[in-house]
Amino acid sequence: MAQTKYKTEPIEGYLHVAPEVRVEGDITVINSNAVYYKELNEVIREVVAGGAKHLRIENVNGQRYIGTGLAGKDVKIEVHGTAGNDMTMFMDGPTIEVFGNAQDGVGNTMNAGRVIVHGDAGDVLGYGMRGGRVYIKGDVGYRVGIHMKAYESLVPIMVVGGKARDFFGEYMAGGMLVLLGMNTQFAEQPLVGSFLGSGMHGGTIYIRGTVESWQCGKEVGIAEANEADMAELTPVLADYCEAQGMDLEEVLAEPFIKLTPFSHRPYGKLYAPM
Repeated sequence: MAQTKYKTEPIEGYLHVAPEVRVEGDITVINSNAVYYKELNEVIREVVAGGAKHLRIENVNGQRYIGTGLAGKDVKIEVHGTAGNDMTMFMDGPTIEVFGNAQDGVGNTMNAGRVIVHGDAGDVLGYGMRGGRVYIKGDVGYRVGIHMKAYESLVPIMVVGGKARDFFGEYMAGGMLVLLGMNTQFAEQPLVGSFLGSGMHGGTIYIRGTVESWQCGKEVGIAEANEADMAELTPVLADYCEAQGMDLEEVLAEPFIKLTPFSHRPYGKLYAPM
């Protein structure tokens, strides 16, 4: 039977459809069909605050901000459908697994947690991301990994299984960004677009394959990943493969290159005397 204790206020100008909430064993199921994003997120927060640890959100169709601001390492949320913009923004601990695609802004300023998308994703993923892991199985759009940063033990990691557009790793300040180019629907397109690592001043980008120097920002250098690099990268790839149902040996069958910045202050002369 559907629970009825979760009430939301009608949103002016929108058809009011209250989310149906039911419990199936240890899983709290929320039917988001035709539900306005604000009402859906109110119910998600209320359910988690009430002690639910495993949620399954069904019939997701572009609702925004799913998982935004949620905390708790033991909270797991399944998203079935297409997640809208800014999923997991400011999230601090939970695991969100998307059985479908995700739109723009996944992991925006995320602090901690784990995001697994079994499909493609949009632009500006991981904007200002400060911790946690984001694993995308397929292709991504523009400005992915922009301004990712790290602080002490907090090191954000993002792995993309497909291809990426321009400005991959733009203004990156820390963390690890990985591009595999394997699970793509754009076989004829380059592995990655132009302006790769433009403005980058921290962190590391690993790419399975090769790129041309003209594709990269002038702030980065390109080198083959050495033994120490692969010792750092391989456990991340193993975790990614387990999450995405891929073969680690196949991923490691091709060599990786490593992109790192030449300077931690690439634009220092523009803003302050040296």
